[in-house]
Amino acid sequence: MSLLARSGLDRFNPVQGGVQGMRIIATGSLVAMAILFLVANRFDDHSAAWSFVKAFAEAAMVGGLADWFAVTALFRHPLGLPIPHTAIIPRNKDRIGDTLALFLRDNFLTPSVVARRMRAVNVAGAIGRFLSNPPGEGRLREGASRLIADILESLDPEHLGGMVKSAVSSRMRSLEVSPLLGASLEAAITDERHVPILDGIITWAGRTLDANEELIRVMVHDRTGLVVRLTGLDEKIADSIIDGLRRLTIEMAIDPYHPLRAKAEEGMAQLAWDMRYDPAMRVKVEELKNQIVENKAVTDWVEGLWENVRAGLLKAARDPDATMAGKFGDAVRQLGDLLQQDPRLSQTINKFARRALVGAVASYGSGIVTLVSETIRGWDAQTITNRLEGAVGRDLQYIRINGTIVGGLVGLTIHAMERWV
Repeated sequence: MSLLARSGLDRFNPVQGGVQGMRIIATGSLVAMAILFLVANRFDDHSAAWSFVKAFAEAAMVGGLADWFAVTALFRHPLGLPIPHTAIIPRNKDRIGDTLALFLRDNFLTPSVVARRMRAVNVAGAIGRFLSNPPGEGRLREGASRLIADILESLDPEHLGGMVKSAVSSRMRSLEVSPLLGASLEAAITDERHVPILDGIITWAGRTLDANEELIRVMVHDRTGLVVRLTGLDEKIADSIIDGLRRLTIEMAIDPYHPLRAKAEEGMAQLAWDMRYDPAMRVKVEELKNQIVENKAVTDWVEGLWENVRAGLLKAARDPDATMAGKFGDAVRQLGDLLQQDPRLSQTINKFARRALVGAVASYGSGIVTLVSETIRGWDAQTITNRLEGAVGRDLQYIRINGTIVGGLVGLTIHAMERWV
């Protein structure tokens, strides 16, 4: 496919839109004036009526021929004659491309112009209206879904997965979690949200004691002397230890003001303070955090983040109807309403869009100008001439028709003034 076809100019056809019909009408009007001139000249007996008809037809032919020459000279040599300053577009195609590129650069692709125009554009409002009331069907929705799906499928999963992994890991390493954990624990103790944790620990201790009763008896038996074992006191000692521990766990579970519970709460409060303000504790917590981040299970989980997100986005892009009908659709519509109602968020998004576009223009504006100029230089002169002529053909033929009529009226006026004088 040629550059011309990719540019979109191939959709214009000189015979479409009535171009050919208008050319026939323009040529027919010129021929009609010539016939009228011949008839008037044939029957002209120096009468006023025929002289006016002859003057009108004669001037109309001149006007029609002049405009035909002007219109034709834009695109080719009239009658194939190499008359100077004709075939303007083919001869000056490259200069026209350079001029168009400079026009784009000076009027559209400068940061100041883009910034000024973008101040009047409410990008957040447009996005919000689209999200809050997405079209049920149409080219815009289908095109957006297809574009998003194509982009997501074309991205390199391994490369992006590595980028996501590196970004998340770097963020986790740079984030100091010790003060956050300390503040969270302190807030939990203040709101007594730590009580279920203590209850769970006590319950776990009681169940562990029941599950390891035989192990305790073996340990007591192994650590007592021979005399004690022979008298059977080791069994009584083991029973006393187990009963005491079981009674302790039951009392701690029943009594919220048990001294050991108070000691545990004091220890938790001290731990919260140390994690926030003790440098040694903060270093230990950060070392533990880094070990967790470097753990293979965590790295595998981080690597799967991008694929999960990518799969969800692909599903939404491929089936927008099903996605927009669920909770995700409700969230999208709420986001659209928020973009329209929150002025601070809207201002932030508009500022980001403006800066992004201005930055893109500043970085790539000259490249776009060069692309336009080089693309036009690469077009075939005859082909682009035919396409452009077909694109504006109706207006060009109207110029010929208007020239015929206006020329006739001017000739009629001059003849009338001559007769009057």
